[in-house]
Amino acid sequence: MLLRLLLLLAPCGAGFATEVVSISLRGNWKIHNGNGSLQLPAAVPGCVHSALFNKRIIKDPYYRFNNLDYRWIALDNWTYIKKFKLHSDMSEWNKVNLVFEGIDTVAVVLLNSVPIGKTDNMFRRYSFDITHMVKAMNIIEVRFQSPVIYANQRSERHTAYWVPPNCPPPVQDGECHVNFIRKMQCSFGWDWGPSFPTQGIWKDVRIEAYNICHLNYFMFTPIYDNYMETWNLKIESSFDVVSSKLVSGEAIVAIPELNIQQRNNIELRHGERTVKLFVKIDKAVIVETWWPHGHGNQTGYDMTVTFELDGGLRFEKSAKVYFRTVELVEEPIQNSPGLSFYFKINGLPIFLKGSNWIPADSFQDRVTSDMLRLLLQSVVDANMNALRVWGGGIYEQDEFYELCDELGIMIWQDFMFACALYPTDEDFMDSVREEVTHQVRRLKSHPSIITWSGNNENEAALMMGWYDTKPGYLHTYIKDYVTLYVKNIRTIVLEGDQTRPFIISSPTNGAKTTAEGWLSPNPYDLNYGDVHFYDYMSDCWNWRTFPKARFVSEYGYQSWPSFSTLEKVSSEEDWSYESSFALHRQHLINGNSEMLQQIELHFKLPNSADQLRRFKDTLYLTQVMQAQCVKTETEFYRRSRNEIVDGKGHTMGALYWQLNDIWQAPSWSSLEYGGKWKMLHYFARRFFAPLLPVGFEDKDVLFIYGVSDLPSDHQMMLTVRVHTWSSLELICSELTNPFVMKAGESVVLYSKPVPELLKGCPGCTRQSCVVSFYLSTDGELLSPISYHFLSSLKNAKGLHKANITATISQQGNTFVFDLKTSAVAPFVWLDVGSIPGRFSDNGFLMTEKTRTVFFYPWKPTSKSELEQSFHVTSLADTY
Repeated sequence: MLLRLLLLLAPCGAGFATEVVSISLRGNWKIHNGNGSLQLPAAVPGCVHSALFNKRIIKDPYYRFNNLDYRWIALDNWTYIKKFKLHSDMSEWNKVNLVFEGIDTVAVVLLNSVPIGKTDNMFRRYSFDITHMVKAMNIIEVRFQSPVIYANQRSERHTAYWVPPNCPPPVQDGECHVNFIRKMQCSFGWDWGPSFPTQGIWKDVRIEAYNICHLNYFMFTPIYDNYMETWNLKIESSFDVVSSKLVSGEAIVAIPELNIQQRNNIELRHGERTVKLFVKIDKAVIVETWWPHGHGNQTGYDMTVTFELDGGLRFEKSAKVYFRTVELVEEPIQNSPGLSFYFKINGLPIFLKGSNWIPADSFQDRVTSDMLRLLLQSVVDANMNALRVWGGGIYEQDEFYELCDELGIMIWQDFMFACALYPTDEDFMDSVREEVTHQVRRLKSHPSIITWSGNNENEAALMMGWYDTKPGYLHTYIKDYVTLYVKNIRTIVLEGDQTRPFIISSPTNGAKTTAEGWLSPNPYDLNYGDVHFYDYMSDCWNWRTFPKARFVSEYGYQSWPSFSTLEKVSSEEDWSYESSFALHRQHLINGNSEMLQQIELHFKLPNSADQLRRFKDTLYLTQVMQAQCVKTETEFYRRSRNEIVDGKGHTMGALYWQLNDIWQAPSWSSLEYGGKWKMLHYFARRFFAPLLPVGFEDKDVLFIYGVSDLPSDHQMMLTVRVHTWSSLELICSELTNPFVMKAGESVVLYSKPVPELLKGCPGCTRQSCVVSFYLSTDGELLSPISYHFLSSLKNAKGLHKANITATISQQGNTFVFDLKTSAVAPFVWLDVGSIPGRFSDNGFLMTEKTRTVFFYPWKPTSKSELEQSFHVTSLADTY
């Protein structure tokens, strides 16, 4: 194959000696397995599994039990090969590098049969000097070692002491010793995902040639000077200078919208050199700041930085610059022991509303730009403003963070260490240092990233004795922990980025953990830092179940995905809750039975004689249960924002586990694999609304709080209505006097004993009636309509099967569903099968005869297609 040289930023009239060229090696490669019995083409970026699937050597890896059947792929050693011919004589260049932006994971790289380097880390860039090896005709080989075998070998060689855990629980069907390899940790299996330890060149690969110098990294960070009340911009550019002579020139920074045109003289000497530029922005110039979604605009400014160097060499970088400040506030709280834990953006305290992000696919080459935009648009569409990029996955691709910048999604960025202890031998630490340095350089210019976090749950794992380690080795494990996360990761982060906080772990006690030597005896202390909370056996309708913590960065309940999602990876024999497939797909011990137990607390289990009907009804009820559980828990955290009860409270963050799915299986997600909204995601759109009434009972008294994330105060009224299950006629209603809801507050708006409330509503009992409430002004609805059940729905009296019909019409690219019901219907679920898109609302309580809902398709569809696919379910349909 003939590869032409691509000139990079070379000026007109520049001679060959001053040019910088890049030769892409993306595209078609060849691969073969260890013994050569399989030889096939493969795309780069990509992985072996995708190559085998594209050539139909294997079927869909997610189909039925294929994660077990295809385990052999990860146990083999695969080689990637590419032959290419260069258009020009490479000997004329002073420096030629072979650059891999990402290799997954353990490999030896050869050029023309000569080893040029080794790789052992999926999360870093590798650059190999091939100046004296490259020819006119070349062959590159990347010889991978099985990541499973490598991890096992590394573990066996670590004989001084045990570094747990060895293997995931058997229910996960995973591989062992993932903590010994710097690779996506969940690729060896997790409690919501399969084990697919991939091999491949998963990011860009290219050849770079230059004679004078090359720009390797370009970074910038806006800094606010509190004393001068002005914005400054720090720009750092890392060069590899190969010229033996001093290289002089100019750096020109242009931000037209801020009236900036700054020129700086620069000099570059031989070696790795960093140019630091400091731009002061005139105080008279108005700088619009970047705000999280729901709090303001995401204003950015186009910046161009040009380096004009000796010999006509010219580099130009363009970027979007956003200005914002972030502060993690940990300070004493009146009437409460401990410290606060919340974030200020641009000086404003922000309640973080959102979820946790996991890898969108086991095979990263399948994660397209469209998929990322769909998932992240669904985040802001559900009124979220934050995501935690969880530490068992990957540092996401550039486009992920660019979209978060654009959409106003704050990112809590974990480093990729999760649920394990880790070795600290020299070569492991060398690799980690390169990884962290690279990722901080790559990501720190993004305003969306508001904090770094060292790991997921590793402080808790060590200090709470998750792995039954011997007490005599605790000092060794603590020393390793501090070496990895404090002396190395934290040090590198603070040297490379002074603009955002660093948290040692999640959960952690924050400043208290720091004071206690970086590890707290109880990392789940509710008076400090953040907590993770899971309790599947207690009644999730009881708000007392939940911790009144400062910040809750993980919590949730499982559900199954919809039948249309499961149908793609299963066969008819699998369509039963008791099937081998249903058991195989569940990677949490007792997960399926725990869902049924939680359902049974408040609902009737399906009892249809038709197996398929019973299976679909069960899937539906798991989603009802999950949505209602997470609603109750999230509303508890939101209303705890401003209050201290028994010394606990001041909750300023609720990030439920988890946003998205990696495959089609039961999990904690609110978005199914492929992006379809579960009932939970529709509920999240309501319970994360900027203005929300929250109802709950305490000692037989109904309380309704008002919670506001609005940027300003608003006058409004609260309407409380009581409905009977047996009739669409409203029984009774109350309207409060107008009041002012203050910005950023949570306050009690209404309280009344339930017997007193029902006494004024003829014929109402706890079992026969339900309460709804909303906030409005001048008849205009300001909040979602919330509801409060007065009894378990399995005890509801007068609840009838509702005949719900829909008339579908089209308005532009949107479809209108005009609904009619014959009876009050809880948890009305509108489904159009596999037609991609979302409704304006779903899973709602229908207390009026008619309702209009909109459907927003993600791909072209038609009225007739929607009519054929449409199905509606409400709770009584499962009886």
